[in-house]
Amino acid sequence: MTLRLETDLDKVEQNTRILVDRLAGAGIRVTGITKAVLGSPGVGAAMLRGGARGLGDSRIPNLARLADLDRLPLRTLIRSPMLSQVTRIVDVADISLNTEAVVLAALDQAASRQKRIHAVVLMIELGDLREGIALGDAPEAVRAVLGHSSLRLAGLGANLACQSGVVPDDRNMGILTGLANDIESLHGISLDLVSGGNSANLNWALHTDDVGRIDELRLGEAILLGVDPLYRTPIPGLHTDAFILSAEVIEVAMKPAQPWGDRAQAAFGEAPVRTGSATVHQAILALGRQDVDPDGLQPPEGITILGTSSDHLVVDLGDHSIAVGDEIDFGVGYGTLVRAMTSPFVTKIEHRQSAISGRCRAP
Repeated sequence: MTLRLETDLDKVEQNTRILVDRLAGAGIRVTGITKAVLGSPGVGAAMLRGGARGLGDSRIPNLARLADLDRLPLRTLIRSPMLSQVTRIVDVADISLNTEAVVLAALDQAASRQKRIHAVVLMIELGDLREGIALGDAPEAVRAVLGHSSLRLAGLGANLACQSGVVPDDRNMGILTGLANDIESLHGISLDLVSGGNSANLNWALHTDDVGRIDELRLGEAILLGVDPLYRTPIPGLHTDAFILSAEVIEVAMKPAQPWGDRAQAAFGEAPVRTGSATVHQAILALGRQDVDPDGLQPPEGITILGTSSDHLVVDLGDHSIAVGDEIDFGVGYGTLVRAMTSPFVTKIEHRQSAISGRCRAP
């Protein structure tokens, strides 16, 4: 047995289809975001089967992996392009999200050399203070794109709730709508899309009376984990267990609830606080911070995480009957999923049978 992350592709597909159908009523299309799963072709294909219009990722190698799909999807680079990678970006991405004039000029040159037309979305700053062009600078940025012969202005976009937690609402989405209308009127053009944001936009998009010009959302976490990123609450009707992390138990013992001796910092800073004064039915699993972000681990009911070091996860088993060599399965949050997918020590398994769920399991 190995530390492994299992992906139920059926559940990913079902989550995508449910969100695509719900948003279709508001005239909003879905781009499936695969960055949390390293551009997995299997997950990407599940999103496409579920109705996503295309796929997006923040890393060029991930976008390149998606080229292996039977049906080559529309691919979007969702992180601002690195100036040093413009040639590769034009090669692997149909669309890129941009803010910098110097990068746009370099993309134009790279596309010209490859005899291609590269589509760009200009990202607008709406208050979250990550990527985005100031509203007052947007007309100049539009003119710059229109002046490049090998670039095509596909639309405008925004990103909220990632850096500063700013909530998408009628006010900021209305600003983006107004800007799109102004740009079209000023330049006599028609924008293909107005990309309102990420999974954090879902609550607004599904409950507002008017989505305005917003006609696309970039959805990753909502599809993969079935939760609303604003409050990490489950989205009704979606699967929240498409990913299960399984780790092996390497020690089981009754131990005192409290440590003893003089205390200083633990391996990763302040030692976790342990409660109780008697004994604990304690287990150690072969799972640590090199593998996952422990803050997003979701243990089975009745099991409590006591602490994590580089290579060990310590838990209170409660009333569970667990032996050395057994496995415990955990649900995962977004940060845990990202790090587990990135770790070379975690085996990744994908399947299309809806057969995984949170459970304690003996070998």
